[in-house]
Amino acid sequence: MSTFETIRPEPERTSNSSLYQQFARWMRLRVLPTGLFGRSLLIIVLPMVMLQIAVSIVFMERHWHMVTQRLTNGTTRDIAAIIYLITRYPEPDRVEETLDMAKARLGLIATIEPGKDLPPANTLSLFSLLEQTMGDEIETQIGMPYWIGIINEPTTPTMVDIRIKLHDDKILRVLVPRNETYASNTHIFILWMVGAAIVLITISVLFLRGQVRPIIALAKAAEAFGKGQKMPDNFAPRGADEIRRAGLAFILMRERIERQMEQRTAMLTGVSHDLRTILTRFKLQLALAGDNPDLAGLNEDVADMQSMLEGYMAFARGEAEEDLGKLDLRDLFQRAASEAEIYGKVLNWRLEGGPIANVRPNAFSRLVSNLISNSLRYANRLELNAKVDGKWLAITLDDDGPGIPAASREDVFKPFFRLDEARNLDTSGTGLGLAIARDIARSHGGNVTLEDSPLGGLRAIVRVPV
Repeated sequence: MSTFETIRPEPERTSNSSLYQQFARWMRLRVLPTGLFGRSLLIIVLPMVMLQIAVSIVFMERHWHMVTQRLTNGTTRDIAAIIYLITRYPEPDRVEETLDMAKARLGLIATIEPGKDLPPANTLSLFSLLEQTMGDEIETQIGMPYWIGIINEPTTPTMVDIRIKLHDDKILRVLVPRNETYASNTHIFILWMVGAAIVLITISVLFLRGQVRPIIALAKAAEAFGKGQKMPDNFAPRGADEIRRAGLAFILMRERIERQMEQRTAMLTGVSHDLRTILTRFKLQLALAGDNPDLAGLNEDVADMQSMLEGYMAFARGEAEEDLGKLDLRDLFQRAASEAEIYGKVLNWRLEGGPIANVRPNAFSRLVSNLISNSLRYANRLELNAKVDGKWLAITLDDDGPGIPAASREDVFKPFFRLDEARNLDTSGTGLGLAIARDIARSHGGNVTLEDSPLGGLRAIVRVPV
């Protein structure tokens, strides 16, 4: 005995889910507003508009139908009265008197026309409610064949043409003003609804602007702090209580960080002064000892200590105290190419966009120099491509060196981390070059990342806002 189990694959469900996610993402990015002001306004305005539309539809339908039914009921009763008098008193004089009375007292233009057939039926989409309501009233109160039309001429008011076929092969034609048969003042209600919506939306916009402005100011202050810039002079906690608390917390956090940075700078200044004093003594004693070959190793150690000390101090300082300025990228890249040529290496560079970048000149120059120096140690050919696109500066540096394993590309940005592989053949480094480069890039609000290079070595990518 064998059993069969039907297994239903679910690729279609997954596909539908993927399509839904793509559609939702497209709606969020392309259709729906992305800013806080736009989304808040949408949250307030959209329900208001939908509610007004629903209320308008329900109210208009009931109002229009009820008023039209009452008007057509009254008009139909007047026509029924005319038909009754004409039928009860068929003498020509009495018929003419009845028609004159209808015009004078009821405002109806009634005439008797010969004819056996009514005009062919027509479809008046704009007056379908009138036709249906008036037809129901005529069938209920009069019970004779009828025809309803509209006379709409530029020189005369719009009239409703009602024709009733009488029993003696005559047709009673009655012209009724349009506003006496159905509700024609609904535009007043529409204007009132639209006007109320405009007033409410205007109040919402003004209120939301006042609430969003402090959030925007807080975001700008935080962004400036992240880039190492000064806080805007007019920044102060404003807005709702939650926004005020967030602004106050940001100010206190910035003050604590600045105090820590000042304490670190003061400590490093003292350490630097003491260590440099000791190194100066070592150098003086070695100089007094003369050119003794036995002291060559000690001289190299002192020089290495001096280089390491400068590297540690540069990393600790981060050069965050430097203000923003204008840096000519062409001069920076040209100097780097000339330096590479001195060491017998090749550095080709290309720049797209404007040559001037709004960065901290000394710090950014150090960032680029560290990356180029790191590549020059292990590669013979470097390709540098820079592009200023909108508000971003992107620099791509490719080399033909041994590269860095993918598993270690984040570790090399850690202070004092040193690889034991091909790119660590030079032991004169301190393991701070890439750490300093990323620290400077992040202080500008950007970052440095590493990838495989098309040249076979390492690719360093720098992106910073300018």
